[in-house]
Amino acid sequence: MSLKIAMIGAGSLVFARTLFTDIMSVPYFHNAEVAFTDINADNLEKTRALCQRDLDANGIPVTILATTDRREAFRKARYIINCVRVGGLEAFETDIEIPLKYGVDQCVGDTLCAGGIMYGQRVIAAMLDFCKDIREVSEPGAVMLNYSNPNAMATWACNKYGGVRTIGLCHGEIHGEMQIAEVLGIPREELDIICAGINHQTWYISVKHKGKELRDQILPGFLRHEKFREEEKVRIDMLKRFGCYSTESNGHLSEYVAWYRKRPDEIKDWIHLGNWINGETGGYLRQSREERNWFETDYPKILEEEPKKLDGSQRGKEHCSYIMESLETGTIYRGHLNVMNEGCITNLSDESVVEVPCYVDGSGIHVPKVGDLPLGCAAVCAQSIWVQKLAVEAAVHGDVNLLKQAALLDPLTGAVCNPPEVWQMIDEMLVAQEQWLPQYREAVKQAKENLAGEKRIPTKDGYQGAARMPEKTVQEVAAEHEARKITV
Repeated sequence: MSLKIAMIGAGSLVFARTLFTDIMSVPYFHNAEVAFTDINADNLEKTRALCQRDLDANGIPVTILATTDRREAFRKARYIINCVRVGGLEAFETDIEIPLKYGVDQCVGDTLCAGGIMYGQRVIAAMLDFCKDIREVSEPGAVMLNYSNPNAMATWACNKYGGVRTIGLCHGEIHGEMQIAEVLGIPREELDIICAGINHQTWYISVKHKGKELRDQILPGFLRHEKFREEEKVRIDMLKRFGCYSTESNGHLSEYVAWYRKRPDEIKDWIHLGNWINGETGGYLRQSREERNWFETDYPKILEEEPKKLDGSQRGKEHCSYIMESLETGTIYRGHLNVMNEGCITNLSDESVVEVPCYVDGSGIHVPKVGDLPLGCAAVCAQSIWVQKLAVEAAVHGDVNLLKQAALLDPLTGAVCNPPEVWQMIDEMLVAQEQWLPQYREAVKQAKENLAGEKRIPTKDGYQGAARMPEKTVQEVAAEHEARKITV
């Protein structure tokens, strides 16, 4: 067998190792070539060392190539798994902190809203370069499996402009399925669930048990559930008003629409501070910083842990390994994947990227026709699709006018800011992220001139947001990791 798998962004230890564990839990891949690549050589080597130790402990004859030369990693690869965060935490901080000065209070900032739009500009510029390398050195017909956010925008750009078949992967829908099973009191494996929409705004449009539709039982189930009715207030409110439960977490969903985070004094009515993902201001940024600090400090302790078992017992639910296994072996896999719409959801734009149920087997990835979404659900998605389209075209062509229009049309950004504020905010973000935005060289020069002018709009410098939590120490994070191990 001649098969090569490359992973870009492999310096992200926890996620890269999780995906690698899934892949190597499939015996078919025990003779594959594997290449890891990242721009951070130190993190890359740490991930390689841990994953190689896992392989050796399980007697699997694979030797990982780790290189900062991505073309070498991509050479003759059939599958390229992408999980990069362009700009790292340095850029991510500006995605959160600059909009906050203008009153745009985000929990995550990686998919839509001001932060997600700017993240898309960085990621798309980089991923189109990845696509060029894949076209030139990878196996003909190579597939990119994309985990990077903003997933829909990145997947859209690579398919339309990159010349590489790209499938967007996300685990949000998997978590929501488990919640629905819990509130219904039915094991997940007994439910037939269909969700459709766009990434992070996908809707559970059918939930059946033994052929019986149970969608009308989901709202009463969530309202009865003591934990979820407190943690998922935005999702439950959307369920009440639009008739379908949304795949995405409370914190994510709250920043994609105009209604829940536009008034600082009301934000806490809709979120829960027990976990960042339920809506905390800058919650994902805080958690990411904490995990980075813990990783840098506790890596020697991680090395002392037992190696991962690669016998299938620790294989997770991420789509990646199942897709590759099905394409290679012909086993059938059904999963909700992000693909170009092309008529699958009939009341959304054909050109958009939709998240829908797909079937994978030895002949490829098959996308059944979903038909119309419920009209209100389609309208919510359509708002976001227009923002995505403007942002994709802006990123590809370096068009600053389209970029600012995307931010202005974003539901939450537009609910909080007036047009002059949006224009100035984007100028600030362009200047702050200049090193990751090669397509905006001229726009950055103009932005600097604009910001140096006398008519600069005052901002709330130093504002921490409506629901900020203090950053945990390395010791506190380490204790949480230990507690999770004991629980598992």
